[in-house]
Amino acid sequence: MWIGWIEFDLLLGAVHSLKEKRGVLRPVLAELRRATEASVAEVGAQDLHRRAAIGVGVVSSEAERVTEVLDRAERLVAAHPEFTLLSARRGLRRSDDD
Repeated sequence: MWIGWIEFDLLLGAVHSLKEKRGVLRPVLAELRRATEASVAEVGAQDLHRRAAIGVGVVSSEAERVTEVLDRAERLVAAHPEFTLLSARRGLRRSDDD
């Protein structure tokens, strides 16, 4: 079994409150879930209104499938004009890795 994840660090545009931040992130999280069929969540910077961290996690029997899903997620996030993708950190592990 292969386990992969990617964490995005985002700088949001003209967002002035946490409520506006949720309004920007909610559709992106839903789009990521639909496009990747992976687990998606806001995983950091919840108390900052112009920063966000989004995590995507996927499990598959093939490493290539995990990489494909993570690549798709990164392309989708990078294509959004309402925020800037500052960084994307990813990992890939096999279930029996120590």
